[in-house]
Amino acid sequence: MSASVHPGMGANPFEGGASFRVWAPFADTVCVAGTFNGWSDSENALKNEGNGIWSGDIPSARIGDQYKFVLTGKFIQGKLWKNDPYARSLTNSVGNSIIAAGDFDWTQAGYRTPAWNEMVIYELHVGSFLFAPNSSSGRGNFDTVISKLDYLADLGINVIQLLPSDEFPGDISMGYNPSYIFAIEESYGGPNGLRRLVDAAHCKGIAIIFDVVYNHFGPSDLDLWQFDGWSENGNGGIYFYNDWRRKTPWGDTRPDYGRGEVRQYIGDNALRFLEQRACDGLRFDATGWIRNVWGNDNDPGADLAEGWSLLQSINGEIRDRQPWKITIAEDMHDNEWITKRVDEGGAGFTAQWGASFMHRLRDTLAAPDDAGRDIGTLAALIAQRYNNDAFQRVVYTESHDEVAASNGNKRVPEIIWPGNADSSPSQKRSTLGAALVFTAPGIPMIFMGQEFLEGGAWSDARELDWAKATHFAGIRALYRDLIRLRRNWFNNTAGLKGQFVKVHHVNNADKVLAFHRWDQGGTGDDVIVLLNFSARAFDQYRIGLPRQGLWRLRFNSDWNGYSPIFGNQSSFDASADESGQDGMLCAGAFGVGAYSAVILSQDR
Repeated sequence: MSASVHPGMGANPFEGGASFRVWAPFADTVCVAGTFNGWSDSENALKNEGNGIWSGDIPSARIGDQYKFVLTGKFIQGKLWKNDPYARSLTNSVGNSIIAAGDFDWTQAGYRTPAWNEMVIYELHVGSFLFAPNSSSGRGNFDTVISKLDYLADLGINVIQLLPSDEFPGDISMGYNPSYIFAIEESYGGPNGLRRLVDAAHCKGIAIIFDVVYNHFGPSDLDLWQFDGWSENGNGGIYFYNDWRRKTPWGDTRPDYGRGEVRQYIGDNALRFLEQRACDGLRFDATGWIRNVWGNDNDPGADLAEGWSLLQSINGEIRDRQPWKITIAEDMHDNEWITKRVDEGGAGFTAQWGASFMHRLRDTLAAPDDAGRDIGTLAALIAQRYNNDAFQRVVYTESHDEVAASNGNKRVPEIIWPGNADSSPSQKRSTLGAALVFTAPGIPMIFMGQEFLEGGAWSDARELDWAKATHFAGIRALYRDLIRLRRNWFNNTAGLKGQFVKVHHVNNADKVLAFHRWDQGGTGDDVIVLLNFSARAFDQYRIGLPRQGLWRLRFNSDWNGYSPIFGNQSSFDASADESGQDGMLCAGAFGVGAYSAVILSQDR
């Protein structure tokens, strides 16, 4: 069977063998050695298609066989043994490529990716989420995540965002050093382990977003480096920039976004996760370092037009092929062009991480005294949006970056009171931050363990302290209640899924603010959120309300059912009177505890 029948790159099994295809423009010969030919470096030679791509079929090759490409050329001394850049499975990052199955028995009938305004994201690192006591490494894997899907479904999240799980060096990593972007980390369960997780999550109504790293590769265990022997100035060769543009904070391994084959390589990778692995979206790591050499907006002279157009190309193709799937940028510059449509000149991402919201909220929560809390700044960030779309922003207080020990960062309860993450101030102010995350406009996200008050700093080498899920069951219940209100489980907080917000009450003297969320407006839709960022509790705090009638208490973060050390400040249902306030037609008074949130709405 001719290679033209199997045009895909890498190793692709078919009935009666496997096809192989690899890009190596400076090679003189390319052969495939593997377990199917006794690792012969000459028996199975590939043909040059004339465009730097070598291809051929090997009838004796089967799924599960190991293999490598063997190259010769004028830039190679002797023979160069290389793993397949498109390998979907490897024995390990310094081992051999494995011919992986191309199909999978999916059971996810009827699953639909949540709409952007219904998403609640749980960011998760496979290796440290839950250890597997019976695995060879003891580390977590896709099956241990599957074992906790009922727990996550009960919490109420409907999206898991996986940290990168491409093949990386060793067994312990955050994942942001991918050696092979098509291969799935073997210690996690390989490509079918990922597909088992996606399938099982979909059966529970949970989407999977995969974190992709295209701003750099490696830099270690990287067979892409000088893949076919050619390079300039001793740099990376055909897959990488070989000049000053190669430099990143993680190594001199920025891909060459201007080279067609490299663009295809990255684009093919994005589509594989969405189409062959059925993921529901992608989170792009550090897009600033794709669109700009120095990763920022301060030096437009260093902009990488090729990187920008690559982002546009990938997002444009995803929108054309699977428009119901989300792409999220970690750009961290609040640049609305990131989420502007491609046909308007933007990069075309669906959403981006809200950097200012996260930093200012963390600063507000961590301030040691109330005088240091600027409620006006916080109010402006609640109303912030990109391109007039509330759901182009992901809002959060914890992410892998913001809590990682390797970055010198800590969990929110820890920064509030170092060494006393279970203290009353840490519990009260961290959960106040969570209340704002789940009620502010945007797509809310939490980091694993946040829901049961994990303190300290997160390490990819240490399992979550699952005993805290029991010890702080009340805090977990608080997060569950917030998530259910955010998703309008009880049909009386639809406004939290809406586009609209008005911060109508800002009291910087008392450190109190209130805002109004709505979608269509009306009973069961309009939501009022009252937030107290001070140590003072209020028996009756008066705020404006959009209409008359009874306003019901849906949530009070000071309830001692969430924590026995909470103040249990009485809050209550109250009827609005017609004495307008805060630019509203009506007003009412409600109790609110110290460092607490109150959520109100009306029955339909």
